[in-house]
Amino acid sequence: MSTDMSTDLRPAPPVSRPTPKALLPARRPSRLPGLLFTAVTKSVAIALLLVLWELAPRLDLVDRTFLPPVSEVLDAWLGLLDSGQLAVNTWASLGRSLSGFGLAVVIGVPLGLLIGWYRPVANLLSPLLELFRNTAALALLPVFVLILGIGETSKISIVLYACLWPILLNTISAVRSVDPTLLRLARSLDLSPVRLFQKVILPASVPVVFTGIRLAGAVSILVLVAAEMVGAKAGLGYLINASQYNFAIPQMYAGIVTISVIGVAFNQLLVWLERRFTAWRAPLNS
Repeated sequence: MSTDMSTDLRPAPPVSRPTPKALLPARRPSRLPGLLFTAVTKSVAIALLLVLWELAPRLDLVDRTFLPPVSEVLDAWLGLLDSGQLAVNTWASLGRSLSGFGLAVVIGVPLGLLIGWYRPVANLLSPLLELFRNTAALALLPVFVLILGIGETSKISIVLYACLWPILLNTISAVRSVDPTLLRLARSLDLSPVRLFQKVILPASVPVVFTGIRLAGAVSILVLVAAEMVGAKAGLGYLINASQYNFAIPQMYAGIVTISVIGVAFNQLLVWLERRFTAWRAPLNS
């Protein structure tokens, strides 16, 4: 009787062992509940304000002639939207505001970097900066109208003037407040002045520069409304002023609400741009 002496030389299959829980990748908690809670929290104050606005005139806590309920304001807003007046006046205001704001950014940021980085330029221009920064833009509105007329040029120019100072002053402050340790480390690497400015000064200045840009964004809307109340034939400021004279109070509040919504949306856009440009920064809670 023959016996098979051959041996199976194939390796045995590996024995699967349970992976310790400590070695498993941790699941990231869902952000959806936190985002929903934040959205609800931020909406409570607005909702309470709208409820108070609706009830106060109806309960005769205020004269509804001068403060109509928010539902009447909404009806007036829809009427202006349906007639096309809201779109025409909104686009007129946005064109002027964005033009002046854009010119202020183009002029203010490079000039602020130059003044903040080069001391001789700062010494030369500091007296003029101190003189004009303390002169309110609306105080100069008659001067702009007299020199440039009541057309588009004067309105864009007054927005440019008002927006220039927050951008310029914050940019100068950003350059001068760069961490001296970073500058010493960069100079120890024998970086040229141009490379030092490009690699250290500019990245460190971006957050404060955007603070000035956001302030200028709010100023561009507020100053323009006042400018449009003088000699304008279109714009949200003109709409509010004309509604007041015609005692169309709901339309007046509709224009005011539109300005507020535009201001909030513009600020959120600038916040988003700031996050994109400063994505390299580590969060404070890291």
